[in-house]
Amino acid sequence: MNRKLRMGMVGGGSDAFIGAIHRLAAFMDGQIEMVCGCFSVDPEISISSGKSYYLPESRIYRTYHEMFEKEARLPENERMDFVSIVTPNFVHFEPAMLALENGFHVVIDKPITFTLDQAVQLKNKLDETGLLLALTHTYSGYPAVKHARQMVADGELGKIRKVYVEYPQGWLSAKVEDQGNAQASWRTDPKRSGKAGCMGDIGTHAHHLAEYITGLKVTELCASLNTYVPNRLLDDDGAALLRFENGASGVLIATQIAAGEENALKIRVYGEKGGLEWAQMEPNTLIVKWSGKPTQLLRVGTSLGSVVAACNTRTPGGHPEGYLEAFANIYRNFAHTLMARMDGVEPQPEWLDFPCVEDGIRGMQFIDTVVKAGYDDTVKWVKFGE
Repeated sequence: MNRKLRMGMVGGGSDAFIGAIHRLAAFMDGQIEMVCGCFSVDPEISISSGKSYYLPESRIYRTYHEMFEKEARLPENERMDFVSIVTPNFVHFEPAMLALENGFHVVIDKPITFTLDQAVQLKNKLDETGLLLALTHTYSGYPAVKHARQMVADGELGKIRKVYVEYPQGWLSAKVEDQGNAQASWRTDPKRSGKAGCMGDIGTHAHHLAEYITGLKVTELCASLNTYVPNRLLDDDGAALLRFENGASGVLIATQIAAGEENALKIRVYGEKGGLEWAQMEPNTLIVKWSGKPTQLLRVGTSLGSVVAACNTRTPGGHPEGYLEAFANIYRNFAHTLMARMDGVEPQPEWLDFPCVEDGIRGMQFIDTVVKAGYDDTVKWVKFGE
């Protein structure tokens, strides 16, 4: 292609947080430009936001229904190619389905939908249309994470036996949803967030990271969910024991009431021959531990030798690559894949490495399973997805 991909956006107005992150990530590699959007449920905020992004008024829409209808009527050389959906969870499904029904590819925040049934409906529509969907499970975009996945796939650690993954945050240690914090307000509201709070918000990230690196699916789990802040409507803390398809066991911890913590996501994976460790607070380092050999510190840009890590690294060694770059890797791989398809050629294998609808379905199954296990004291182990 001799042009950039044209992106529309649903959500992400000037009063929002994650929309700005998506735009920075999408624009980082010069493959994508934003051409239209409906940026808020409030039409005035949508219009003012679009103007602040220097969009023509004719491409700033009051509703996403209007956006999809009018964009679909534009000539092929003008209309958007895909839409990025950056709304709260309860406004994921309808715009995603409308996009697919009107022929537009989709990038969407996690969790993919409000319910598992909606995620399955999206998959069916994708199968019907042949369109692409990318899910922004950000942490799978880090080069060190991708190298860890490759090491496991190549058998360097031997058969995987044990997985520990934890995601402690502290920002919900107080009831900030009652203090004007818009992010906390919708994330702790079951009508907007869904049936899970902490586990739906960050537990899904921990679960996805465990399955992504190991290449193994969780088959059953037992869990405990807690709500520590009085009168909060959803869980703000939880833990689960995991069983994987190859017989490995695991522990998953997610909490948003670990006072003083920021985004301390960390994973350890152990096989018959050795183990590895990665932490989001030190994302350029992958620690590899061996039985009978010295521990290795592998660094992004210098000692990660895999092709997939190199393809997702932008800077020379010693220059940190962080959250925005990892986020951008999802957009870049999605963009390269979409461009290849539009050109009628096969995308390179490394471009296909971005979360998709199947990951979204696994995430919704995790939410359903962990909630069932976490609140039913009569149940010990629950089969995944039941």
